[in-house]
Amino acid sequence: MAVKKIGKQTVKLQNPPSIIAYASVVGPKEGDGPLKEYFDQIEQDDYLGEKCWEKAECKMLQNAIILAMQKAKITTADVDYLLAGDLLNQIISSSFTARQLQIPYIGLYGACSTMSESLSLGALLIDGGFADYVIAATSSHFSSAERQYRFPLELGTQRPLTAQWTVTGAGATVLSSSGDGPYITYITTGRVLDLGIKDANNMGAAMAPAAVDTIKTHFSDTGFGPDDYDLIITGDLAKIGKDLTLELLKKDGIDISNIYTDCGIEIYDCERQDTHAGGSGCGCSAVVLNGYILTEIKKGTFKRVLFMATGALLSTTSSQQGESIPGIAHAVTIEMR
Repeated sequence: MAVKKIGKQTVKLQNPPSIIAYASVVGPKEGDGPLKEYFDQIEQDDYLGEKCWEKAECKMLQNAIILAMQKAKITTADVDYLLAGDLLNQIISSSFTARQLQIPYIGLYGACSTMSESLSLGALLIDGGFADYVIAATSSHFSSAERQYRFPLELGTQRPLTAQWTVTGAGATVLSSSGDGPYITYITTGRVLDLGIKDANNMGAAMAPAAVDTIKTHFSDTGFGPDDYDLIITGDLAKIGKDLTLELLKKDGIDISNIYTDCGIEIYDCERQDTHAGGSGCGCSAVVLNGYILTEIKKGTFKRVLFMATGALLSTTSSQQGESIPGIAHAVTIEMR
């Protein structure tokens, strides 16, 4: 019997896991943005000394995981599971990182929702008594993602104003069955929604309906409302997606405008850094969570946060075949007690 499930899509954890450590590694552009003081490691070279961008992304993810373990004062032998994913075909950044670290590994693909997906599943493993230490992690790299999903960078293709800038960054969170918090207390697993958006340069519009659906479901399942949260933050809807989310929620009588922002907006100074609509990529929500959000929760700025990374579940194949872009959003409640 699913005694921990409440409502349609939400789980209330009976033994909430504690976030005992976290780490973020970013590239030079992200390190020049508004959140630079929150990042553990700012790389000055997009290649990280490697021969290609894909290997650079893998190294960045390894660095974030190792740094998080060092902060938690644990080793790879202590970790029960590594849950990780990324944007590249066959999630090679995560799989090759797991090859290097030799931690029992579950590879995930939720596109840019992977940070909240990995947190969700890691929390369930600990709450269910299957693990004591779980690492949830993900990464993205502007150059590796752009040449996979869009155009060779050498073309210098002009980007429309609706486009977002894929974050070069990696984040890792260490979850434990014991600790002083912050704690993961609720998980709302999203549904795949698709309202027919086909423009791969307008991800915010494609993902916003899924974000709206998950927020509404979370409130319905838990009985919470906007007043119960200090911050609601989505992952890389950026400016266009954020505005659509607010508009669609208001049509249903829900106003979260006073407490709502998006990782894709916070990560860059869009005008000064010329990122158009804002940031995107798995690394976007990962580094904002494992830099800004968790640090401010530990400081006491936020007591309860709804963290909801969003993902566009497209591929180069589906786009070339004229398919629309499905969206997903998973929500995780993180709070101090």
